Amino acid sequence: MTVEELRARFTAHFGHAANVTLFRAPGRVNLIGEHTDYNLGFVLPTALEMACYVVRGDADDGKIRVYSAEKKEECAWDVADIAGLRRAKHWSDYFAGVAQGLARASIELKPGRFYVHSEVPEGSGLSSSAAFEVASALALLNGRPFDNLKMAKLAQRAEIDFVGNPCGIMDQYISIFGEEHKALKLDCRSLTHELVNIPTTVEIFAVNSMVKHELSGSAYRDRVDECANAVDAISREFPEVKSLRDATPAHLEKVKMPAIILRRARHVVSEDMRVELFMHAAAREDVARMGELFVESHQSLQHDYEVSAEELDFLVDAAVGIDGVYGARMTGGGFGGCTVNLVRAGAAEAFMREITAAYRDRYHITPEIYHCVPSRGAGAL
Repeated sequence: MTVEELRARFTAHFGHAANVTLFRAPGRVNLIGEHTDYNLGFVLPTALEMACYVVRGDADDGKIRVYSAEKKEECAWDVADIAGLRRAKHWSDYFAGVAQGLARASIELKPGRFYVHSEVPEGSGLSSSAAFEVASALALLNGRPFDNLKMAKLAQRAEIDFVGNPCGIMDQYISIFGEEHKALKLDCRSLTHELVNIPTTVEIFAVNSMVKHELSGSAYRDRVDECANAVDAISREFPEVKSLRDATPAHLEKVKMPAIILRRARHVVSEDMRVELFMHAAAREDVARMGELFVESHQSLQHDYEVSAEELDFLVDAAVGIDGVYGARMTGGGFGGCTVNLVRAGAAEAFMREITAAYRDRYHITPEIYHCVPSRGAGAL
């Protein structure tokens, strides 16, 4: 959507306002490194061209009003009440949580009108929530300086503390720090990153299963707890292990723990290793090995971490049988959402046609397919 169209939509809903400004924050696809971020490990996401946009205009009535074009709903709060807001279990919590975080960071909140339009499909595993959080923070700041890393942390805390979702920092970080034509290998402990070139001989596609199972929220919290239990077990014998980032396969062999906890830990430990291997494969343009690591990651998420779903497993199995597909895996939190696919350049049309036909034949659902072009991070338009 163009800047002119966004401005026109803002005016159509709110009327004319002074000092109208526009802000954008992208969604992301995680190439590899799933459920490692909250274990302080490594992830390898890329920002997307698909983004959340927030248009802001001045107001003088002491209120912040937010309208979601997708939800077709408006919410309003008195600026003076933001610091004391509580979770409403509503889409507006993402905005309110960020606003409250800024207020508590001694940023003066100003009355305004905020028009939200997002291209990132909700529930797809492409991080619509982080895109909304980061775009909201930029719009509330409205050009005032704020450290980028501090903003990522603030948006993450909003999702954890206000929304109630115990997420890692990957989604907010890549939404801010993404670069065109690059993926980022993010160290979730030091919060530093390395740029990773994606070979030009491949293209990245996300395939949306169009389903999201209700298990997703509760199971995510369960996995966070299970990983903490694994760390407790390992650290009793190896005090240097402060998170699963520090654990090795040797630790897992030596420490007794319940079988289910061992499987969770094994996924995280092996997935951190796969991120490193994927980065090296990309550097030498070994696309076949990159694809193998995709499939290994999915199998680990399917069997050890148990966050896949029948539809995702089908999409992965179907994709790897299509000529020109090097590998596929689920991406995001799991239990539905998207797969990410590594496709030979020039084979995209056949891939999209065949994966669509296979999924429609099996589930009578037409999947949405997104061309994932690595994009720049968040900023003003």
